[in-house]
Amino acid sequence: MSERFATGATLTHESAKAALLAGLAQISAGASAVDCAALTRFDSSALAVLIAWQRAARERGASLAVLNLPSALASLARAYGVDSLLHERH
Repeated sequence: MSERFATGATLTHESAKAALLAGLAQISAGASAVDCAALTRFDSSALAVLIAWQRAARERGASLAVLNLPSALASLARAYGVDSLLHERH
């Protein structure tokens, strides 16, 4: 099991449920970071998924680092006022 998993290139409303479940499985297996470097196509659903993953990690007594968050997604998080919920690391 890798400590890090990746989002993939797309995280939109259409792919959010599958992405959420895949990430939850990674977190359950001990992942402590998600790498968003490949993420090029996303909408606000990506924020919901990232926040849900962090909540799931917290419920396990762990934390989930968000790596390489695209600047446009970080801006969206600020616009929605949820940027403080994403603990990004570079």
